[in-house]
Amino acid sequence: MAIHPTAVVAPGAEVHPSCEVGPYAVIGPQVRLGPDCRIGAHAVIEGDTVLGAGNRVFPHAVLGQIPQDLKYGGEPTKLVVGDRNQFREFTTAHVGTAGGGGVTRIGSGCLFMANAHVAHDCQVGDGCILANSVALAGHVVLEDHVILGGLSGVHQFVRLGRYAFLAAGSVVVMDVPPYCTVQGDRARLAGLNTVGLQRAGFTEAQGGRIRAAYRKLFRSKLKLEEALGELRAEMGAEPEIAHLVAFLEGSRRGVTR
Repeated sequence: MAIHPTAVVAPGAEVHPSCEVGPYAVIGPQVRLGPDCRIGAHAVIEGDTVLGAGNRVFPHAVLGQIPQDLKYGGEPTKLVVGDRNQFREFTTAHVGTAGGGGVTRIGSGCLFMANAHVAHDCQVGDGCILANSVALAGHVVLEDHVILGGLSGVHQFVRLGRYAFLAAGSVVVMDVPPYCTVQGDRARLAGLNTVGLQRAGFTEAQGGRIRAAYRKLFRSKLKLEEALGELRAEMGAEPEIAHLVAFLEGSRRGVTR
């Protein structure tokens, strides 16, 4: 175990022998660090926080502090992080609240660029990228492989569907459908994330079905409920369309159009 002599590791913390902890880093008593984690200089990990294997926390990042929620009363809540994530400089991610389920959860293989913020009770999937100074408000849900451009912000309780792409500076106040690109303040749909789908290995047939679904949902004169009904009947057996339909049917804040 490589722990710098100036680092502060509290009694009770569980640090795997393969971890590295840099100068002046602080590891709280309830923290558990999995194999091969690297904690940079001056980073702070507090609270009931669990990091899986191979995570890298860069200098001055802060994980596991209490929520920025005035209703929080000190109740025991958690931050749970998967494997192989990167938290760049000054990134913050907070524990959950009792009213939001008690757990802020981050998947695996994500990149949080400098100054990114993950608020209480957020649920972040695998392979997500938050560029510089992206801010997620409380209770936000990111499905897998969502990319958020720099300086974008997401309103509380909003959901971002898998392979969605937010252009830089977007302000998102309603759910973003899977596979779609949005931009602007307040954000509006700007088409499909075709580059992201190609990079993810979606076939031409899958892409064709997604394009057809997009046209029916957002370019026809059908009401959303009518379009969803037709999609379910025509292509509901296809996994990518079934996921899209289920996502839109589960929206509570409304859908970005």
